[in-house]
Amino acid sequence: MKRLMIASLAFFVTTPALACEVFTVGDIEIEHAWSRATIWADRPGVVYLSIRNTGSADDALIGVATPIAGMPMIHETVVNDGVASMPHAMSVPVPAGQTVELAPGGYHGMLMGLTQALEKGDSFPLTLTFQSAGEVTVTVDVLALGATGPECGH
Repeated sequence: MKRLMIASLAFFVTTPALACEVFTVGDIEIEHAWSRATIWADRPGVVYLSIRNTGSADDALIGVATPIAGMPMIHETVVNDGVASMPHAMSVPVPAGQTVELAPGGYHGMLMGLTQALEKGDSFPLTLTFQSAGEVTVTVDVLALGATGPECGH
């Protein structure tokens, strides 16, 4: 019984070496694109990733799109007086020479109106639109429900 519990826990929290591909558009590099598995399609999904601006001019992420969600958008976790909310963010600044993380507790992609539940081991396309660099489609890997991010061997 103890082995079964340990094996079950490992299944839900391990993060395989996924989401490690780098995608580029102009001076923008995107990597570590991942999501968590969902239990049902009627619950929203999330997208996390890293955006690096290797150029000398500022840019901004201004939109996200994917065929697996009817209403994908960018949210930012904001805490006021101990109460967290996730308002829609019109854009995410990506300053020149810096890296911006879409991560738990900050900016993140929100996938409302999923067409199906997200299952561990699956992947889906996500198109990111930048104010200056334009559009790039990345592959988002779905990790376990309790994942905290990909392990890319850095």
